Amino acid sequence: MIFANIEYLFLLLLLIPYIVWYVMRRKKTEPTMQVSTTRMYMQAPRSWKIYLLHAPFVLRILTFVMIVLVLARPQTTDNWQNTEIEGIDIMLAVDVSTSMLAEDLKPNRIEAAKQVAAEFINGRPNDNIGLTIFAGEAFTQCPLTVDHGVLLNLFQSVSCDMVQRGMIEDGTALGMGLANAVSRLKDSKAKSKVVILLTDGVNNRGDISPLTAAEIAKQFGIRVYTIGVGTNGTAPYPMQTYAGVQYVQMPVEIDEQTMSQIAGTTNGNYFRATSNTKLKEVYREIDKLEKTKLNVKEFSKREEAYAVFALIAFLSILLEILLRNTVLKKIP
Repeated sequence: MIFANIEYLFLLLLLIPYIVWYVMRRKKTEPTMQVSTTRMYMQAPRSWKIYLLHAPFVLRILTFVMIVLVLARPQTTDNWQNTEIEGIDIMLAVDVSTSMLAEDLKPNRIEAAKQVAAEFINGRPNDNIGLTIFAGEAFTQCPLTVDHGVLLNLFQSVSCDMVQRGMIEDGTALGMGLANAVSRLKDSKAKSKVVILLTDGVNNRGDISPLTAAEIAKQFGIRVYTIGVGTNGTAPYPMQTYAGVQYVQMPVEIDEQTMSQIAGTTNGNYFRATSNTKLKEVYREIDKLEKTKLNVKEFSKREEAYAVFALIAFLSILLEILLRNTVLKKIP
């Protein structure tokens, strides 16, 4: 509820001096009688009229308040927004091969990638975002959606255990991962279509080469940002043995040339993330490069809602008149 003439509400401040005046006047006009002791009156029954002595005063205040609210013109609103987004459709293509368990990023590459991507998703509430995961093969974990709660829940369930449990073949099929993401974007009507491809390896699986997938993306006007995850040199990798988990130093091999060619072919950029901080910086940079243009048209339908307040004011003043001329009538 809103008020068309909200300035009239300042009239309610007049109640303060009126209440003070009423209290002071009652003290001066109250009849008194001096007696030696009031003990005999302590057990005397009180008439119910005593409890109504201040009722006219309260009703008068209520009437005044209701009249002020009527003058302020309370209105109900029925607002809705017609949002037109010259938006961005984004597919995240994330490598879930077992090499993503390496712990050069903390706690490991896959968890660091999930955490930073979740922050990226939360920062873009108006975009359609989906998720493709790939290792030796690729599939869509979540299609394009504006329901980011669902997307984040599905993202959190992503892990390299999917490979270890045999749900997906191990390896790195960059071309298949990119092609899957492109297939989700090719029919999009958005003015800007983006794939963010994150991997820590070299393409060694799949029926589609990475550069072929990049050419397909280019044909559909899709820009690809590629991210290579992993430190330089070697990275600690947990190996399960009979004696428990043992760490070995695994060489970090990222095909940066191919990643750069994919990005270059589609007018995107290639980034290298060697730490958690660098990975966050990469996503911030992509966030700056891809901004949503949002046009919002707001329509509102207002209806006058003073009738209830006017009725309360009428009933209050009517009840005050009835009380003053019946049970609270004073004899001069």
